[in-house]
Amino acid sequence: MPLFPTERSVRTTPEGILWEPSERWVRGHKGDITVVDSRQAVLVWEPDLPVPCYAFPQDDVRMDLLRPARKPTPGRHTGSHTFYDLHAGGEPVENAAWTFPAADLAGHIAFEWFLRRTSIMDHWYEEEEEIFVHPRDPHKRVDAMPSSRHVRVGIDGTIVADTRRPVLLFETGLPTRYYVPREDVRLDLFEPTDHSTRCPYKGIARYWTWRGKGEVPRNIVWSYAEPLAAVAAVQGLLAFYNEAVDITVDGRPLERPVTPFTAGLRT
Repeated sequence: MPLFPTERSVRTTPEGILWEPSERWVRGHKGDITVVDSRQAVLVWEPDLPVPCYAFPQDDVRMDLLRPARKPTPGRHTGSHTFYDLHAGGEPVENAAWTFPAADLAGHIAFEWFLRRTSIMDHWYEEEEEIFVHPRDPHKRVDAMPSSRHVRVGIDGTIVADTRRPVLLFETGLPTRYYVPREDVRLDLFEPTDHSTRCPYKGIARYWTWRGKGEVPRNIVWSYAEPLAAVAAVQGLLAFYNEAVDITVDGRPLERPVTPFTAGLRT
């Protein structure tokens, strides 16, 4: 019987792993080698990780490029696994892939994305769109909405942004981010850095750091020059970490939230 549109098709294994079939065509490339090419990918959520990964039927993976890991890392993922090193030209990539213990996922191979400082693959694609960091969660929303709210941003007592034409970005599990037109930001109080990040929902961000005094984290301001189409409304606008600045919306001061970014901002 087909599922109703509002009914989730997520299954749970005895190990506490959630998984769900995906209809997206997914490919992973290492250099000019296609390591994964699958129209039968499965999204997998492990209990201790906040984002999903993909697992692929072994028939959709270049298994000839995977060899049992020389130095496997037990405990890195839920349950016991077989780990593989990837040999696809150049130096082997240790513990690039693994199998899950769940019977439901037997015959599937997963690849590291989220936990690695450097990417296992050079490029991942869903259909013809390149994706970064981790697969996008189909049960998570990211909406960028133009607004006429009055938003003011302060740092150490100085008003650094004041606008009545922000774009509000609503992202499941995170505080609302207030994107401000460049003309409404005192950008002379900041200096650009070489820091950048990638987001699977928004694209590649560049950053600015506060020039003034006070205990203000670096890279407190960011912008997407070429955001993904779904959040095109934030293009070129500037956002501040709510966790470390003082934001007032329509005259109401917002509390600084505690998020997964908080600890990193303190360092």
